[in-house]
Amino acid sequence: MIDGKEPRAAALLVHGLGGTAYDLGALGKMLEAGHVCARSPLLPGHGTSPKDLLACRWQDWVAAMRAEYRALKAQYGQVHLAGVCLGALVALEVARLEGHEGKLAVYAPPLFLDGWSIPRKAWLRHLVYWLPALARRMKVPECEPYGIKNPRIRRAIQQRFERQENFHYAYIPLACVREVDRLRKHLVARLSEIHCQTLVVHAREDEITSMRSARHLRRHLAGAVEMMPLTNSYHMVMVDSERAAVLQRSQRFFGVDPA
Repeated sequence: MIDGKEPRAAALLVHGLGGTAYDLGALGKMLEAGHVCARSPLLPGHGTSPKDLLACRWQDWVAAMRAEYRALKAQYGQVHLAGVCLGALVALEVARLEGHEGKLAVYAPPLFLDGWSIPRKAWLRHLVYWLPALARRMKVPECEPYGIKNPRIRRAIQQRFERQENFHYAYIPLACVREVDRLRKHLVARLSEIHCQTLVVHAREDEITSMRSARHLRRHLAGAVEMMPLTNSYHMVMVDSERAAVLQRSQRFFGVDPA
């Protein structure tokens, strides 16, 4: 029960690569306040050590979230989906496999890694993938701007990293990025199989993935698509400058009581 009332629906919230529920900002609290049971479980390989990601494939992430989805479906009947960054890709694949009929919100979905901070030679990673031992040793560090445009919030994020708080990994093994690339490629060819109503929230200045990803989803998803472009955020849209506006739009999209 939530505040003495039975939830009328559930929502499965999927965090980003290397992250935790922190990536989702106050989305879970907002849904709970509207009497929606919100669950944001850790993806396999997360919440412990970056080395644990080496044992994971993208199918493991999807399988774990499908199990969570089915458990919520069995208990509540109506289930919504939401995900940020990698979580958006996982949520899309779960929606496809489960024939999802609830609502789906994707925040900063990285169908294409083409943001302004991506090095021009990033394509060379595909050559390294042919050397698995090297890909497992190479690290992609979390560094400025940490997906945050707001200077005050960015400083707070940097301080959390300096204190070694367990809210986000300090680096990602390159071999794990390979799994994200595989999931992206898999999804791009299958978007037309997703028929649910979808909200796409994407920052125009996203440093990881450009608006091309959002436009591609709008063109190729089979269901109705609502777009929310942001003008004062980077990749971490749920915790950056426009987080309040994103929450308000999400509240309307999910049909949550403003009270």
